[in-house]
Amino acid sequence: MKIAVLPGDGIGTEIVAEAVKVLHALELPFEMETALVGGAAYEAHGHPLPDATLQLAKDADAVLFGAVGDWKYDTLDRPLRPEQAILGLRKNLGLFANFRPAICYPELVGASSLKPEIISGLDILIIRELTGDIYFGQPRGRRTATDGHFPGSEEAFDTMRYSHPEIERIAHVAFQAARKRNKKVTSVDKANVLETFQFWKDVVTEVGQQYPDVTLDHMYVDNAAMQLVKAPKKFDVVVTGNMFGDILSDEASMLTGSIGMLPSASLNTKNQGLYEPSHGSAPDIAGQGIANPLATILSAAMMLRFSLNQPEAASRIETAVQSVLASGLRTVDIWSEGTTKVGTRQMGDAVVAAITKTITKG
Repeated sequence: MKIAVLPGDGIGTEIVAEAVKVLHALELPFEMETALVGGAAYEAHGHPLPDATLQLAKDADAVLFGAVGDWKYDTLDRPLRPEQAILGLRKNLGLFANFRPAICYPELVGASSLKPEIISGLDILIIRELTGDIYFGQPRGRRTATDGHFPGSEEAFDTMRYSHPEIERIAHVAFQAARKRNKKVTSVDKANVLETFQFWKDVVTEVGQQYPDVTLDHMYVDNAAMQLVKAPKKFDVVVTGNMFGDILSDEASMLTGSIGMLPSASLNTKNQGLYEPSHGSAPDIAGQGIANPLATILSAAMMLRFSLNQPEAASRIETAVQSVLASGLRTVDIWSEGTTKVGTRQMGDAVVAAITKTITKG
């Protein structure tokens, strides 16, 4: 099992180190190789995704990714900014399906900004299409406007576009995932305004006819954003486009108590995947040892389940995380009165200890 380890920037190096530590505790035959990506790669090689890093990712069964980005790179030309590394990996590896589970652990009900009765028992899976939409659509750029309200002025433009096969394959992923859960899919669109998402709605409806055992409903993205904070437990599997999925999954993360708890998996048709926490590089707290590593550790569990065919090991990590939370240990983002505040490394050590205890009992 070959894993490409790409820590990246900011807190990425700290949180990935804890996930790697947890993986080693499982005593499975992993082969791990680390490479630079993002701002760190730009500093060393002049590009956020060097050829050697990309090749390592292509050759691996899975990629464990930290985070990229720092404000100091915001003045670089866009193709050289750290964030282009993750977009490049998605494109080159064909990672079209992003899984972001939003689960509220019983121990963290009090950490959510919503009332306990609204989020207790929450378990949502957001499936985001990753390789189309406005993030990759062409043409894009800047030009002098020839029409509109201000002809002759400078304007910027991006193109939102989706093809039938792109929508069809992500819809199949969503319906198949729903079959393993509560058999309900909510497709989020903006069909009342955008032609692209009327097409999305039509194709998803077409695919849904192949899954008569799964209930399908459609929801405009603005209503979906509202319902996520009003009645989030009404959702099971949510499927949507690249931009809407980016926004809604971050919103859903706060239902769980902290974005530091939200893992993610990005898969291609061969189940090769990139696994990363849903949060960013957080340069403002980098090096302080206070970042929450649990989203990265839970992403490693998803990696074991989806790409490495090790479901028992994945469950071992997830059980260990819940055990640590039940013991009252908290990083600062999920800390509350009556719990024990710990740092990044201490949280990772606690998960390792819980896994080791489980292995010893086994």
